[in-house]
Amino acid sequence: MKLFALTLLAMLAFAANSVLNRLALAGELIDPASFAVIRLFSGAIILGLIVLAQSSTRPALLSTKRGVSVAALLAYMLGFSFAYLSLDTGVGALVLFGGVQITMFAGALLAREHVPALKWIGALVAAGGLAWFLWPTEAAPVDPMGAALMGIAALGWGIYSLLGRGAQNATEDTAANFALAAPLSLLGLFAIGPELTPVGVLLACLSGIVTSGLGYALWYAILPRITSATAAIAQLSVPILAALGGIAMLGEDLTLRFAIAALIVLGGIGLSVTGARKPR
Repeated sequence: MKLFALTLLAMLAFAANSVLNRLALAGELIDPASFAVIRLFSGAIILGLIVLAQSSTRPALLSTKRGVSVAALLAYMLGFSFAYLSLDTGVGALVLFGGVQITMFAGALLAREHVPALKWIGALVAAGGLAWFLWPTEAAPVDPMGAALMGIAALGWGIYSLLGRGAQNATEDTAANFALAAPLSLLGLFAIGPELTPVGVLLACLSGIVTSGLGYALWYAILPRITSATAAIAQLSVPILAALGGIAMLGEDLTLRFAIAALIVLGGIGLSVTGARKPR
């Protein structure tokens, strides 16, 4: 029961990132670039403190893999923030989550890993559901620029996750990546002039310190105690939790189109996860 509660808490933290970002931008409390910058700097500080408290070793900062990881993290952070200028909370989370799974599936193909038939079917179902949802319609339009930006974020997080597989200490690596990405994220401020309010800064700090820094640290502490299939299935709850948060805190509508798309995408990912499990 304790492990279940901790897992749920981590999933709530991931979903809260979408809610906090959308809440800040929809209320025009902060610009998207500043939100990403503050999120990265505050996340780097809390993760750095956790690493200092837990370990005497320091991760290598300079390597090709580290450089790609930092670039992927920046793509995720900036794409994520700018996408929520126009996307509803649940919509953004669904595009992000579906895109990450598709990116990781493509990574498995490029690495020539064995892909079971059920995983193929699940990936195609998820991709089809996402494509159907994003297809332009007059009844329930999805902003194409916002979807494209969230697609960039999904690609970045997918690549980041692929590179992070097998890390000996994921928290240390994440702290190092945040520390290097934070100063580079300042370049994003050239794309849009900073617009800050105290509440907007507070929301960005909450996203960086609590739902990103502490949330990631909690998740990496849980991962060794659960199977990879359980971890993947648990993350299926994130878009749903984000959508519920958007409805409760931002008054967003839960459309039938989103509900159907979520069932298709998450069902496809569930099939893919089932197909990835090794027989005993």
